[in-house]
Amino acid sequence: MIMRFLVVIFFITFSIQSQQVKVLELGVDFPIENVTIYNETKETIVYTDKYGIADLSVFKESDIISFYHIGFFEYEILKRELGEIEFVVHLVKKSEQLDEIVLSASKGNEKRSRIAEQIAVASEIDIKKLAPQTSADLLANLPGIKVQKTQFGGGSPVLRGMEANRVLLVVDGVRMNNAIYRMGHLQNSITVSPNIIDRTEVIFGPSSVVYGSDALGGVIHYFTKTPKTSLNNEVKGEIFSRYSSVNNEITTQANVELQFKKWASFTSVSYSDFGDLRMGKSRNHGFKEWGKVYEYSNNTDTYYNTNPVQNENPTLQKNTGFKQTDILQKFAIPFSKNTDFTLNLQYSTSSNIPRFDNLTQYSDGSLKFAEWYYGPQQRLLVSPQLKINPSKKWLDYGTITLAYQNIKESRVQRKFTSLDRSYRDEQVDVFSLNGDFFVPLTNDNSRIFSYGIEATHNNVNSEAIGKVLDIYNNTVVGFTDEFTVQSRYPDGGSTYTSAAAYVNYRQDISEKSTLNTGVRFINTHLTAKWIDDTFITLPNMGISLSNSSLTATIGYIFKPTLDWQINGIVSSGFRSPNIDDIGKIREKNGDVTVPNIYLKPEYAYNFETSAIKYFNHKKFHIGLDVYYTLLHNYITRDYYEMDGSSTIIYDGEEANTMANVNKGNAYIYGSTFSFKGNFNPMWYTKGSITYTKGMAYDTKNRLSSIPPLFGMLELGFEKKRFQVGVNWVFNGEKTLETYNLVEGIDNLEETPYNPLLDTYYGTPSWNIFNLNANYKVNNNVSLFVNIDNIFDIHYKEFASAISAPGRNFSASLLLNI
Repeated sequence: MIMRFLVVIFFITFSIQSQQVKVLELGVDFPIENVTIYNETKETIVYTDKYGIADLSVFKESDIISFYHIGFFEYEILKRELGEIEFVVHLVKKSEQLDEIVLSASKGNEKRSRIAEQIAVASEIDIKKLAPQTSADLLANLPGIKVQKTQFGGGSPVLRGMEANRVLLVVDGVRMNNAIYRMGHLQNSITVSPNIIDRTEVIFGPSSVVYGSDALGGVIHYFTKTPKTSLNNEVKGEIFSRYSSVNNEITTQANVELQFKKWASFTSVSYSDFGDLRMGKSRNHGFKEWGKVYEYSNNTDTYYNTNPVQNENPTLQKNTGFKQTDILQKFAIPFSKNTDFTLNLQYSTSSNIPRFDNLTQYSDGSLKFAEWYYGPQQRLLVSPQLKINPSKKWLDYGTITLAYQNIKESRVQRKFTSLDRSYRDEQVDVFSLNGDFFVPLTNDNSRIFSYGIEATHNNVNSEAIGKVLDIYNNTVVGFTDEFTVQSRYPDGGSTYTSAAAYVNYRQDISEKSTLNTGVRFINTHLTAKWIDDTFITLPNMGISLSNSSLTATIGYIFKPTLDWQINGIVSSGFRSPNIDDIGKIREKNGDVTVPNIYLKPEYAYNFETSAIKYFNHKKFHIGLDVYYTLLHNYITRDYYEMDGSSTIIYDGEEANTMANVNKGNAYIYGSTFSFKGNFNPMWYTKGSITYTKGMAYDTKNRLSSIPPLFGMLELGFEKKRFQVGVNWVFNGEKTLETYNLVEGIDNLEETPYNPLLDTYYGTPSWNIFNLNANYKVNNNVSLFVNIDNIFDIHYKEFASAISAPGRNFSASLLLNI
């Protein structure tokens, strides 16, 4: 009797264990977490836990089971055959993801081999290896992207000679661009911490009709980390910490993921403390004093000093440090077999961020500003999202995304020798709705029809006030009076509303060719009202403007052989002026930008072709992308008369008036050559070089935001737990003749000064070497070490006010709990 009982217990135990599978990385036997395991119909799906284990009891013995993870080659096996490999599956790590799934191009999963656009991708692994301090630093490491910095607490990405409100930023399917995204340089990309990003995708050019307005230069899409449900109740945690020597940065990020059968949660809190930034000391460019900071203002909200302070170390850029906190909370709830719900909550805030370029500006031989800083940059996002899979003829699957965003920013300034401090505060409330739906027309997905809608509404509130400081023993004890200050945007309030619809069609014409087509219709409506006419009186103090456009794209992919892919795209883009374009008032270097209520939309017509050649069974590839973009009715900043006058009294000084105006036609053309892959299982390399040129047909002026030749080359070694790489980053010279001398966007005054000619040289060329290494101690502990700018070179990125970081030692620790 006892023997029978033991036999029964043995078979029950064996049956339970045989329902579990362990998934390991081949060669090192580390468990692989979040492997997707599914059957042929994809009706049954489970995921591995942090130990690489998954319960397969929901599958039939006759099921063909697939094991999928983006970093490994997919593996298939009959469930009943798992016993032959002792229920342990080893996955082979992908040395190169050349045909990976791209999420942003069509807002659905699509193979890169079916996409004609130029695309750059940074995975979570790439982000950890790079150890970027901000998301702007992350973008600067992607091919074809140049990042401008006015101050350290910022970063304005440039795509194909376009930046700021001509580049669309998206986070988790929600557009970040709002009604006050400006021309010139935009620092908002840093409000998404790299520590919460799971993946970043960049689409170059205006060809994607699923995004529409603002995407003239391209789309940058951040995908943040998302929790997954599990049949087993699990709690997982992660702690990441980094120290960087160049600015004494300390970053700590902690997250916890709760996985249950019916719901999951992911919580992340990240805090960064950035000190003042040290520049490089090796001046190969020959300009011994360029960029050095000999004096600075130590004035604060509460401390008053009538004189600048001498800087004991001129290579330390005082007034560049800041602090930032980022919080991410996501809930995932599978309502049913065909419906998944996600609630996405994000909050980002910072300390005051000093405006470095203005705090180093001189007037009559003395520092001009005692105070000039951005108040805390705050971004709140609340976004419920519903993924549906009804499998209807008119709707197979789709995503509905609602969002509310609240953005707050402010500017505070005061000049030396003055007690007058001005405050300008902006708040934007953004409501949006996106619906993206897909209908496969064939069982093998060779023909897919997709369609979608997008609606946004921006409400902008802009206020300004001046206060006279009350000082006692160098302490600000209060205010003695108030005075009128011109608001940055219409003080009576303004709104910006858009509504759009699109359709897309993709067909595999044959095994060798694919056609992508799409059209999008968009309508925008803007209202603005000015009340205070102390400084400026407009022809109309209240305006209401509407614009609409139909844009289209057609892309063709041809693969004559397994090792070649040739792409061609013809597309159009549209950008309707927003509140910042039409209604902004601000001063820079003695020029005041004033409203232009007659501003019209600008259009882009894009033509591009690219070729990709694969080698060694697609483990290595080279690619060349060439494009030409025609800008029609383009918007530029130019000198402007208001009420018959070309000057205005602003903040107590006479200044020239400028405005955003429409011109005729301009062009931008360029190319990016890139390569990436493995020589063998241990050695890898990647690199790129980008050339851009832009000029106006009508005025013959150079366009702003056109970077010089730039690129990078990396060589790396990877074996089991260890990886090390060395990269060379280079940037060509941008001479005075290639600058736009009217708009003032490219900060020519931040380049070396030539006293003999009483002008500026332009940006010198530079190149630096960096090293990155990481070691996976075990499945729970990983170490990362970076040495950036090894030879401590002094340089400035094109159009940047702040000098780039000098030699930097960075060490990071990642703990999985």
